[in-house]
Amino acid sequence: MDETDFEGSLVLESLAAIGKLEAFFSAIDSDDFSKAKSLMIEADLDEESISIVLKKMTDTDGGH
Repeated sequence: MDETDFEGSLVLESLAAIGKLEAFFSAIDSDDFSKAKSLMIEADLDEESISIVLKKMTDTDGGH
């Protein structure tokens, strides 16, 4: 999988399923990479998806 195959809604659905969506958005808003990663691990996301999300967090173009 690469970024063109990435489906962000699956990440959000996984986080919502464990009740951590608001905490995840808070981590993103505060650029708390370690918290965002730990929440994604808790949501049982695969390493590749986690890596893509963290990369997108570093993008500063506002397009994500």
